[in-house]
Order: sequence, then structure tokens, then C-alpha cells
Amino acid sequence: MTEKRLQIAEQLVQEQLNAGHIRPSVSLWNTPIFVIPKKSGKWRLLHDLRKVNVQMQAMGALQPGLPAPTMIPPGWNIVVINLKDCFFTIPLHSHDTQNFAFTMPSINRAAPTKRYEWTLLPQATRNSLTMCQLFVDWALRPIRQHFSNAMIYHYMNDILIATKRPFAEVDLNWLKMKCHGLTVAPEKIQPSAPWKYLGWLITDAQIRHQKITLHDNISTLHDVQKLFGDLKWVCTIVGITNDDLQSFLPWLHGSDANSPRICTPAQQDALVQLRSVLKQRQHAFCVMHIRSHQRNSGLGEGNARGDAAVSCVVHVPPQNV
Repeated sequence: MTEKRLQIAEQLVQEQLNAGHIRPSVSLWNTPIFVIPKKSGKWRLLHDLRKVNVQMQAMGALQPGLPAPTMIPPGWNIVVINLKDCFFTIPLHSHDTQNFAFTMPSINRAAPTKRYEWTLLPQATRNSLTMCQLFVDWALRPIRQHFSNAMIYHYMNDILIATKRPFAEVDLNWLKMKCHGLTVAPEKIQPSAPWKYLGWLITDAQIRHQKITLHDNISTLHDVQKLFGDLKWVCTIVGITNDDLQSFLPWLHGSDANSPRICTPAQQDALVQLRSVLKQRQHAFCVMHIRSHQRNSGLGEGNARGDAAVSCVVHVPPQNV
């Protein structure tokens, strides 16, 4: 790293040390760190854990996809909670912290290097997403018991709770207290409409998607990563399958975000197909379900007449011949 980046790394490491996320170490393990700039102008400390991840057995995903809030009944009260720094609230076992050690070099070798190890689950660990899901699910158990008749959706650090009765102030305070060490920032609680949850915008009458655009101008790996980030939110909504994305997978090879990418004719055709699918959803993109049906008198009456017209059909299996 350059002198400037070393100075920034020292500052970021000191912040993690003050926060209790790392501690001094004499571990024999050692993997590199580096810093990257954010769009905000700040810097981010990253730990290259690829060699550590090779030693770990993959646990696999616990949730095959994102939960959709389209089954919430009309008139139910909703609160959405976003947990702050979810990974930095999951402690590592004392026997495992030595495996997540790194070295902070001094500028111009002016002093001995310093070695630290993470005490909390670091990002980019092979099973970090799975561990986060398990930990948050464990932390939500008392909340599920307290709101036994509620619908509770949990994905990573995003939680949605829907109940028939209104949420009192004491309930919101209780939620903040009962997350077993998980940090719930007051500004991350959405107690009233419109609610934003996992790319959805929820109101009292309808549910629609917040974003339905694609970063499809591909020239670097970073552009590809933004494209797949967009697709994460819209795949299940507009019916895009894994087979539709097969032609894009070769783009993901490599680790340099600025490495060039060339769009082949087959990939260009696949992008055109994606744009066509999204264009069909650009206008009146609304999920019509029970929340809006019961609020619309015309639809509600039509559904009631349709239900009344349906008669019960009894199927009698043929006798053996």
C-alpha cells in the first residue's frame, strides 16, 4: 500500500480496535488487508479472507430467495426494522479468533508490524451470510413468542412484523430491547406507511416495487456486479429465471473490479430480452392481492360473486373392474 493508504488503514484499524471488533494477536495466521474508497469520500477496510475460506466447509444458503410481503392481510399494522452492522454483533468463538488475524505494517518499516485478530464475525467470511441468518433468527425467538399471532418476515438484517392490533410505543421500545445485542437504530424503524422492505414499497392499499431499472451498460466487472445487484431485486417479480442469466455468468470471473468486459452478441441479445421484460412492467407495476382487493369495492364485490358461484365438486373414483 502507498503511504496515504497505510495512514488510512492505521486509522481504520484503530477505529475497529476502539470499537472492540479486533484485539492484538500473536496468531500464526496472517492474511492481507487493504482499503478502498467509498462514493461518500470515506474509506473502507477490507480483509482478504480467501485463504481462510478455503479451509472452511460451505454451509449453503438457508433461504432460497427473498420473502414477498404480498400475503399481508389488509388493515394489519406493520413495522419494519433494519439492524445496524449485523455482522459486527456476532461474536466469534475464542478458539476461532486466531484464524482471522492480519498484520498492520508500519510506514517505511519505522516500527515493528502489529498483528490483530477479529473477535466478531468479519465480512467476506465464507459462511458469514449463513451465520448472520442463524444469529438473527435466534435473536428473534422472543419476539416471535411475544407476537405469537403476528406475521414476521426476516431476511438477513431486514425484519418486517405485521399484526392485527396497532403497535404501541411500549411495543417499539420492547423491540429495541429484545434483540439480544443486535443494534436497532431509531432511524431504522419504520412504524408507518409507506414502508420500504427488500425492494418493495408497501402502502395501506397496494404493494409495488421500488426499483425496476438495470445498469446494463457493461464495460467492467464493477458494471456486471451492479447489474446482478439490480437483478437480485427484480428476478422473482418479473419472472426472470436462472436460465435467463446463464449467458452473463462468464462476466463474473476475476476479482479486479476495473477489469474490462466485452459484450458478445449472445449477451447483447439476452440484455435486450431483459429490457423487454422490464419494459412490460414499467407502467402500473403493482401487485394486486388481498390488500388492494378488499379496499376496492368493485373488485371485492366481483370476487364475492365469483366465490358464491363456485359449487363444490365431489370426485368419485371409478370402481375396480
